[in-house]
Amino acid sequence: MVVVFVLGYTAIALEHPLKIDKAASALIIGTLCWVIYMAGAQQILHLGFSPSWQQFLLEHPDAHGIHAIHEFITEYEIIHHLGEIGEILFFLLGAMTIVEVVDQHEGFKIITDKITTTNKVKLLWILSILTFFMSALLDNLTTTIVMVALLRKLIDDKQTRWFFASMVVLAANAGGAWSPIGDVTTIMLWIGGQVTAAKIIMNVFLPSLVCMIVPLGILSFTMKGAILRPDIETDEMEFTTKNERILFLILGISGLLFVPVFKTATHLPPYMGMLLSLGLLWAVGEVIHRDKPKEIKDKLKVTAILSKVDVPTVLFFLGILSAVAALQSAGHLHVLSEYLDKNLGNIYLIDLAIGILSSIVDNVPLVAGSMGMYEITEAGATGYDAFFVQDGSFWEFLAYTAGTGGSMLIIGSAAGVAAMGLEKIDFIWYLKRISLLALVGYLSGAAVYYLMFGI
Repeated sequence: MVVVFVLGYTAIALEHPLKIDKAASALIIGTLCWVIYMAGAQQILHLGFSPSWQQFLLEHPDAHGIHAIHEFITEYEIIHHLGEIGEILFFLLGAMTIVEVVDQHEGFKIITDKITTTNKVKLLWILSILTFFMSALLDNLTTTIVMVALLRKLIDDKQTRWFFASMVVLAANAGGAWSPIGDVTTIMLWIGGQVTAAKIIMNVFLPSLVCMIVPLGILSFTMKGAILRPDIETDEMEFTTKNERILFLILGISGLLFVPVFKTATHLPPYMGMLLSLGLLWAVGEVIHRDKPKEIKDKLKVTAILSKVDVPTVLFFLGILSAVAALQSAGHLHVLSEYLDKNLGNIYLIDLAIGILSSIVDNVPLVAGSMGMYEITEAGATGYDAFFVQDGSFWEFLAYTAGTGGSMLIIGSAAGVAAMGLEKIDFIWYLKRISLLALVGYLSGAAVYYLMFGI
């Protein structure tokens, strides 16, 4: 299973030289990992490394033999993981469609018209700070989708846009780490009771800010020149009025901002709030464009806009998350967590290692594994146990490292995968130009947290 995962990961990294779309490689490894798991299930599960198998046996004491193993994998594990993956995919589809609807109605033109600077450094600071705070309010995935749509209106040159989109990923991941609703992992820790909203904002904000500012500071000295804005075709037919642009921008942004409110109020998964927002935006569009000419309807109706949504990105997510789910179910991630605990033994080193690993393996199962390995200790605990109380250093630092560590590789975070899919950013290109900047920012923020609480 590990060999298949590594080979598939290599194929994703070498997408451009191999000329095989990364979505195809991801779907192959996502399926093959489960096929191998099922074929060798008896030997794999009898090793005793899978916590979910142990839990299944506790709940079903009469289960035994190959039929029980097959039932465990097909009826419990695949269904469970498909539910979790489905939540992410429907969230992604909803967010991408809302952004595309606003874009087709030229809603983002209102924002891009306000950004007049062509200086690369100034523009980078403006967009990064905007991304940092938007990510905390929405989440890093949605924010990245919105910002990539903005970049297409601001920057004409593909390589320059790749660079800015990559820095948006850094800023989005940094912004998501200090907010309880900014990243899937912080949402998990918040819902699980490991952290509280007020404390994570207070204690992780400064390290996250430093994580973004250090790479920006380096680029301020090395980056030169001005950006080239895309040509605006003045003779093009006007499909929307100014009021419609404003309306759809407000509705789109409000719909995205509504998602965390919906989740808090109803305790239902965020994707449901996203689909509700999309449904309302869709209905408004149907009413407004009801009596318009056919050529306008064909451009602005959501049924037409859906054809523009990037389905390969969604399939890439499905494949890579399926592969990681297979490794989690078989016990690979549990073994990894135990190895870190035994060989590092220091909570700051463990969290740093989890952050670096999250650039390779999805941060969600890594954080889930950590939550499963360590219990929340009682308030007032002393010694090593004091790190694991609610709002303890282990949990807060885990939110920072798992949230920002994924920036080191383009496929290390949901935001990075979205940017990669939308802008077709090359894995090797990102590795050469961005990974070192992301590592410096990651370690700088980690040092700030350690200075604040570790000493």
